[in-house]
Amino acid sequence: MAPANFPASMHATSQDIEMLLAAQSHLGSKNLQVHMEPYLWKTRADGVNVLNIGKTWEKIVLAARVIAAVDNPADICVISARPYGQRAVLKFAHHTGAVAIAGRFTPGSFTNYITRSFKEPRLIVVTDPRTDAQAIKEASYVNIPVIALCDTDSPTEYVDVAIPTNNKGRHAIGCVWWMLAREVLRIRGTIASRETPWDVMVDLYFYRDPEAEAEEKVEEEKLPGADEVGPQAIETGTFAAGGEWEAAPAGFAGAAGATATTGGAQPGWDGQADEWAGATGAPAGEWGATDAKENNW
Repeated sequence: MAPANFPASMHATSQDIEMLLAAQSHLGSKNLQVHMEPYLWKTRADGVNVLNIGKTWEKIVLAARVIAAVDNPADICVISARPYGQRAVLKFAHHTGAVAIAGRFTPGSFTNYITRSFKEPRLIVVTDPRTDAQAIKEASYVNIPVIALCDTDSPTEYVDVAIPTNNKGRHAIGCVWWMLAREVLRIRGTIASRETPWDVMVDLYFYRDPEAEAEEKVEEEKLPGADEVGPQAIETGTFAAGGEWEAAPAGFAGAAGATATTGGAQPGWDGQADEWAGATGAPAGEWGATDAKENNW
């Protein structure tokens, strides 16, 4: 349930709640950090901690209002060292104008002005406080506010706004980042009204495995029977339909061409047969008789 002073225009719709539940954003880990207890709804029999979806939505709206309060969107830095959140932060940066750091965070990016990746953001948003600990630590040195997606076992040190959610599932991470971007655009006025649906699909924020996509593409490009070679292709007749095995290549004068020119006999073979017969002392006709009598060699 939303608090009494929560604006009615900020309330979550049933579709938003269903989307968060479908993405399993409410399922935490079996470990519980003491500062995440206020966001806990219950603990299941198998030990999994279940987060309160209502508090997750409240923190998404709060984080969106903080992000929208920054005048220059380029002063916001969104970070994800985990692969599941890299595509989400890139899409968030594309839609909101923020600066994304997807992948390894270079130490000194916020504190050492000599590095090429040096930045001076006014706000950072991280996907996981544990994997993005270096960015949070440097932000604490230079007094940069931090918004983080926190699981039940995530450390909350130096985190100013914690969004309680499952930050280990690819769908949960993408769904929360998508909702955060949508709320920022609604507050800024880019999206006309809350009743108007956002034309960007949530699937664009989900992690996609490049190796799995490459395998699917190869399977789709394969033709039926194209992988059959050798005797298997001969038995199934894969290449017979195309006529490649029926007709001889141009310029090939093999046994078929020779037979057609000589009428069934190769030139010079009659003379060789006579020589063989003369050498053995038997006429050429006796070879046929011997074959007919014994019929086994």
